[in-house]
Amino acid sequence: KLFLGTVCAVLLATAPAEASKPYKGAEVYSLKSYQNGRIELRMRMMRGSSLLSTFFTYKNGSEKSGEFWEELDIEVFGKDDAKSWQSNIISNFPKDYSVEIHTNETSLADDYHTYTLEWTPDYVLWLFDGKQVRKTEGGQAKDLTSAHSFRFNTWSSETDSWAGAFDEGALPAYQFVNWIKYYRYENGEFVPDWMDDFETFDTNRWGKGTWSFGGNRVDFDPANAVVKDGTLILAITK
Repeated sequence: KLFLGTVCAVLLATAPAEASKPYKGAEVYSLKSYQNGRIELRMRMMRGSSLLSTFFTYKNGSEKSGEFWEELDIEVFGKDDAKSWQSNIISNFPKDYSVEIHTNETSLADDYHTYTLEWTPDYVLWLFDGKQVRKTEGGQAKDLTSAHSFRFNTWSSETDSWAGAFDEGALPAYQFVNWIKYYRYENGEFVPDWMDDFETFDTNRWGKGTWSFGGNRVDFDPANAVVKDGTLILAITK
């Protein structure tokens, strides 16, 4: 479906000559926010120590000083052949973390897999290829009372003890997203609402990030998020 040499050429040809950090990642975010629902995603992730491929839901403005944080994560580690990923609930001020690590037998960079988040007023549930891997009832799941944007990003952590030592030789690296499906939560049921199969980049649904954050060795460059052959591609490049 994808010819990576062509993808790399497209990304590198459109990257700006000057920016604040020497490495570029990508973030794509929904223009609308949603409260509760089921999100299904078909993705193939990056390989490379310190590199992270993600999907997460996020209460916009959580990063502001004194703001109550709300976030749900699917975060795949590129280290150790990209065989593990982390599910997170982040909430409160200051932030509390509820974290679990999940390990796959094969690399998550070799094939596409379906990741699913179910978020209701009572629980948060993660599935991998249709099998439940985690469910949190009550506790921090009850903290998620706001609407969230949906976000993908590719970044590189400067925390070696968590994400591994940086391997520049792994670049360029790519996260691929075939599709995303959203089901709204209505009267105790998940009701199909919309799907994006990325035949185009829908600027009425998605924006591209132009920022960074502490502990991240990349900044987000819109040129590193492209749609090609029915796939959303998010890159990390030098």
